[in-house]
Amino acid sequence: MIKKELEDAINAQINQELTASYSYLGMSTYFDELSLDGLASWMQNQHGEEQEHAMKLLNYLQDRGGRVQLAAIPSPQVEFNSILEVFEISLSMEIENTTSINELYDLALQHNDHATKSHLQWFLDEQVEEEKSMEDIIANLKLIGDDKAGLLYLNDKLGQRKAEEEA
Repeated sequence: MIKKELEDAINAQINQELTASYSYLGMSTYFDELSLDGLASWMQNQHGEEQEHAMKLLNYLQDRGGRVQLAAIPSPQVEFNSILEVFEISLSMEIENTTSINELYDLALQHNDHATKSHLQWFLDEQVEEEKSMEDIIANLKLIGDDKAGLLYLNDKLGQRKAEEEA
């Protein structure tokens, strides 16, 4: 049986993952409106990935005898000033998520809960990849600047990402 404090923290992380998922879906609609199908698809993959993360935590909590308590998810932002802004917000979300997972890991350490620590290790490793991915895209967008051909190339490149590659 998992301790109540860890149960509450995992429930909060589930909500954070689902909120991020919904945010990525909103970002996808923004790119779709700009006819940037590759960026829209990339964000849809992010949406699905965050849902998978939430389900990993949800299933783990249930496996440990915890009670899942789903909270309301706020409406996502769907209007942005630029493509760069979208990815800067995405990076901020991932950094916030990394901080939250680190705090959850620290809590598992405090409770000497080795099973939770082991489960969270995957999330810690995943967040390194998530932040690096956003940082790379931001760097590319800054290099591209106002070059439409560069943007279209990046759109095509990111559109090649397949959901199963990220699972």
